Amino acid sequence: MRTLFAGVLAVLLLAAPAQAAVKKGPAGLDFYTPPKTMPKGTHGTPIWVRSLTGKAKLTSAKSNRLLLYLGQSTTNHDTAISGTVHVPKGKAPKAGWPIVTWAHGTIGIADACAPSRVAMPAQYDQKLLNSWLKAGYAVVRTDYEGLGTPSTHPYLIGVSEGRSVLDMVRAARKLDRTLGKQVVIAGHSQGGHAALWAGSLAGKWTPELDVRGTLALAPASHLGEQAGLLGALTSPSPLSGLAAMIVRGVDNEHQDLGIASLLSDRARALFPQVDEVCLGDLTETDSFGGLAPSELFRPGVDLAPTIAALNENDPETLKIRSPVQLEQGTADTTVLPLFTNQLAPKLKASGVKLTYKTYPGVDHAGAVLNSKAAADATKFVKSRLG
Repeated sequence: MRTLFAGVLAVLLLAAPAQAAVKKGPAGLDFYTPPKTMPKGTHGTPIWVRSLTGKAKLTSAKSNRLLLYLGQSTTNHDTAISGTVHVPKGKAPKAGWPIVTWAHGTIGIADACAPSRVAMPAQYDQKLLNSWLKAGYAVVRTDYEGLGTPSTHPYLIGVSEGRSVLDMVRAARKLDRTLGKQVVIAGHSQGGHAALWAGSLAGKWTPELDVRGTLALAPASHLGEQAGLLGALTSPSPLSGLAAMIVRGVDNEHQDLGIASLLSDRARALFPQVDEVCLGDLTETDSFGGLAPSELFRPGVDLAPTIAALNENDPETLKIRSPVQLEQGTADTTVLPLFTNQLAPKLKASGVKLTYKTYPGVDHAGAVLNSKAAADATKFVKSRLG
């Protein structure tokens, strides 16, 4: 009888579904509004799930799912965060699918900009992500805290980004038991910044994960230094839209600084748009794109506290246990090579095992699209995950 019971139990365990029991989420935009009563559990607990449709799907995946999961803000309050889970075709290896957790680049702060809703512009990152799926790696992608879901997205606030990236992995593994614990953290632009922060937080925030490496493509850095240079840029520029988003991120995290009161009259009139439209619209001439960066703040205001708040989120002093690869195009006018060139030795000085690769003539998007840069990124992922 004992032998028979053991045999039946073994059959039941082998027949257990790959997907854990997670509630099906509502259709449409209601999916992004969490239930009044959050599920019990730690950060990285799934809230609900449904099939992913639209441009955000990855064609090389066996399954594409939209997931709402429990996160934790920098003030340690529970918050709902959205993201997507993409599982490769074929049979999972014995230890489960290795995972790449992808941190997306800047798209905007407004909820309508969430990549799981609209995908990244021209789906520029999908070729690279599909190639990783074909190579046998699951891909998970967070929208970040407050992007698509209630509350304001803390743009370029490192702890918030890093937690979102890591909790996306934890939630995906609870959703799908075919996902293993070996992880590479990767991201571009804002996502490169997020990847570095996630790499530094992983050991304590999600200790069950075996983070094998961190890949940062054209990562944002030296935000305080860049803010100090705004006064020298006296011609209208799309950079003003990006700067306005950075200011909004700090304003959201440090409301005590009253940063909105430091803005010029023109900038203050435009400021609500940061929460309403995506980056492309903010850079138009009828928005912040028609404003010179030097006109963002009132003349003579003290920016020292704002710059100090930005410096709190600089990745250059982070301690990251896993090997790190930085990639940077030399023709990048969004994340300037000057600053990544300074970031690399600073990380090395902090004890990071770092590889730094540069690509002559490659612009910002080229850090993802350029064939050599993409090949180097994939080589790094394969070297870390096998």
